[in-house]
Amino acid sequence: MAMNACWLLAIENGFLKKLCLRLCPDVSIFSYATEVSSSKKIAEVGSSNYEWECQKKDHRIYSYFSYCLASPAAKSDCIDEPIGASSTDNPDEGIENTLEPRDRVRTGPSYWSSKGEKDPGVPETLTYRLRSKLCVIDEIRVQPFEAFFQHGYPIYSAKTVQFRMGYSKLSQETRIDTMHNAANSQKSADDNYVWTYTSPQYQMDQENVLQSFKLPRPVICIGGILQIELLGRVQKQEMAGAYYFWCIF
Repeated sequence: MAMNACWLLAIENGFLKKLCLRLCPDVSIFSYATEVSSSKKIAEVGSSNYEWECQKKDHRIYSYFSYCLASPAAKSDCIDEPIGASSTDNPDEGIENTLEPRDRVRTGPSYWSSKGEKDPGVPETLTYRLRSKLCVIDEIRVQPFEAFFQHGYPIYSAKTVQFRMGYSKLSQETRIDTMHNAANSQKSADDNYVWTYTSPQYQMDQENVLQSFKLPRPVICIGGILQIELLGRVQKQEMAGAYYFWCIF
């Protein structure tokens, strides 16, 4: 009986929504929550049971959401597919290689490479579509590539890395055309998105290891677009006389 009373009190006071707000302050942007696949019917507006049914619905939704926020078992890789890179040195060094967890495959090394730049301050961006238009992101991992086939095994990392999340301004049909058109300038590509979150800059180590960058707080990405910006080139390719970024993820 006491347990039932506690359960009722938790529902009436929105305990789990408050817990979610504490775990992820971005939850405050939600004005309404609905169960898309629920077969449960809500009582008619104005009936004595309507408010209670809405409270129970919110309790179920935020119960699942709090589990996703707090449980390690609920964490997974959110990246679905690459959209584009600000530059690519060669066709076989494309952004799609960053979704391959190994740095060597049957056909040879697997990595993304930017174009070379004389100025080490020129940044590069990698843009991805996430698995859902609503994702909670609390950590992003990046691994610089060690060129094991070059003298001295140079590592083409960045000085710092920064992350943006947001949504596309394009229709589905336009998005498909844009993905197929690799000739789009980066300025044009950046104009296609609205960034609702920009992270601090994180120091990147010049090491061939998977580096984890924990965000200050879990971020709700509405729109399902993630952009990784690499800042400050540290490795010069002597034969080309230019600085590059090479990465795997």
